[in-house]
Amino acid sequence: MLWPELMRRRLAGTDRELVATYPRRADLPRHFWRDMMTSARQRMYFGGYTSYFLWLDAPQAHTHLAAKASEGVDIRWLLGDPDSMATRARDDVESHPLKLATRINMTRMEVARSGAADLMPVRLSDRHIATSVWIFDDEAVLATHIGAGLGHDSLTQHFRQRKKEGPFSRLLEHFEWLWTDARPAETAAPS
Repeated sequence: MLWPELMRRRLAGTDRELVATYPRRADLPRHFWRDMMTSARQRMYFGGYTSYFLWLDAPQAHTHLAAKASEGVDIRWLLGDPDSMATRARDDVESHPLKLATRINMTRMEVARSGAADLMPVRLSDRHIATSVWIFDDEAVLATHIGAGLGHDSLTQHFRQRKKEGPFSRLLEHFEWLWTDARPAETAAPS
């Protein structure tokens, strides 16, 4: 009785949702982010503290985002709060000349530059300072800071939803909780 139950759990296990693990976010294939943005049909949730790298790794991101937003794709930006104590503390840890607040504000300016900012709400929070999650339809990317490294050094996992209440569902739940708890950003991007 116990053996068949263990086998059933193993064969239908939620570990099958894990597509790949990367030692660093920078190890994802260069085209990954562009592919995720262009293939999304329902939702794109950007839950990175700055998500600044997107503008470097997918140079036409603002064009893709504007097109998707006009097609009705639910696009949300959950960014770090540039004025929070957590942001300042992380800046001290990273000790990088390009401060987090600058990277956050650059992402806000790129969203505004898309021409579809009114279709892509931005909220600010400091609760995801060490763990970022990006969701594209039924795929999710989770990045976790390791030590004093910058975001591109984060341990990164790619998930694909296979069943209800698996790891993907937990990541979606996590994003939704953060989103609800976050405060709306002012509509105008900082200059």
